[in-house]
Amino acid sequence: MPAAVQEQTATRGRTPTVVRLLVLATFVVILNETLMINAIPRLMESLQVSEQAAQWVSTAFMLTMAAVIPITGWFLQRVTTRQAYAIAIGVFLTGTAISAVAPMFELLLVGRIVQASGTAVMMPLLMTTLMTVVPEQDRGKVMGNVTLAISVAPALGPTVSGLVLQLGSWRLLFVLMLPIAGIVGVLGLRKVENIGEPKISSIDWPSVTVSALGFGGLVYGLSLFGDPRTGVAVAIGFVVGGAALIGVFVLRQLKLQRGGAPLMDLRVLRFPAYGLSLAIMSIGFLSMMGSMILLPLYLQNLRGLSPLATGLLVMPGGLAMGLLGPTAGRVFDRFGTRPLVLPGSIGMVLALAGFTQVSATMPYWQVLGLHVLLMLSLAASFTPLFTVGMGALPPNLYSHGSSMLGTLQQVAAAFGTALVVTVLSARTSSLIADGVAAAPAQISGMRLAFVIATGLALLTVIISLKLPNRVENPEHSAPVGH
Repeated sequence: MPAAVQEQTATRGRTPTVVRLLVLATFVVILNETLMINAIPRLMESLQVSEQAAQWVSTAFMLTMAAVIPITGWFLQRVTTRQAYAIAIGVFLTGTAISAVAPMFELLLVGRIVQASGTAVMMPLLMTTLMTVVPEQDRGKVMGNVTLAISVAPALGPTVSGLVLQLGSWRLLFVLMLPIAGIVGVLGLRKVENIGEPKISSIDWPSVTVSALGFGGLVYGLSLFGDPRTGVAVAIGFVVGGAALIGVFVLRQLKLQRGGAPLMDLRVLRFPAYGLSLAIMSIGFLSMMGSMILLPLYLQNLRGLSPLATGLLVMPGGLAMGLLGPTAGRVFDRFGTRPLVLPGSIGMVLALAGFTQVSATMPYWQVLGLHVLLMLSLAASFTPLFTVGMGALPPNLYSHGSSMLGTLQQVAAAFGTALVVTVLSARTSSLIADGVAAAPAQISGMRLAFVIATGLALLTVIISLKLPNRVENPEHSAPVGH
């Protein structure tokens, strides 16, 4: 074992300093994934863009991560740990600076894409370092903290942005992030040690291109359904084209698997516990991001709350999610998966079903309670799902399982964002055309969006019933199909 690794793993029972710093950096960069959600109404007014266009500041961020994450496995093999950390923070800071000064929406979108590219490198870097320097008996506890940061950061994004937006322009969200990320970057570079040695490896660029175009085309096409400026035929064309390219991507990975060098090894899906966990987590992220888009629009546009009041109203949900995370890890260690994931799935359905009753007079305590229930339900599910899913894989497939999990989480979140905005806009436009007033039409659109989200969440209850309570040691079990 290299000296740097020995030094980092010398103290057992404690999280190594390098991992603590990487968790902090990951939390800061992932926070930006949802930081603009609360600012969408302000952004629409400032840059004179439509609802469909404005939501792309979040959708483009998530889709960029989905496109870049599969490449990071190859990238991290070719550079040292310190180089990867410096590049990730440097790219993130560049994107943040571009976004802060962007005079037009198109440049803001470029800044968000650059930001997301740095974020996408940080997540796998954290996972790779953790698996290398943390002793096996401590990985469960440390992994709980990591998954907590990954899930809580997006949940707190709207709250942080609500507080900042009370002080001034949406640009402050990026201006204030610059020194924070800069300090984290400097501290990290002082402490992060190189883990392992760089290796020369190849990457299948056609797979990268087809993956990015496929997932991007699918979500972009879905977002066009609610835009009156484009026809339905154009939207269907993008959706069909995106789905076709995803099919090409899958076929290419199956071919590359025979040669041993796929961009994303689909054999991870042959392990039932991993596949089931992946499905539930994807629907969970879809539901979380969908509700996080709809609630600020509802509270600010229809109920007249300020960004600060909106942020404070959703803050308890994010905090509750953070507080439950460690407890969920301990419960999982003792009782297994089902006592957490099944109630979590049911709670998610109940919360989303409650939001289908939103109205112009729904008491704020009900909105608060439903949001807390949704966040608690997701917290109860995410840590055990990640643990049982990744634990079902053999070590040689861990990097591919982590890559697919990160990619599909981002695609699901982007899909959820586009889905709810599309349903909301289409329903609202249809009712207004029939003579319904704008406010009742928007409320009806939100109700329909939550109905669809509830229907998708019902699938998680069915899937969780099939999820194993524990997984066998993957080295002593064979995947389905072998």
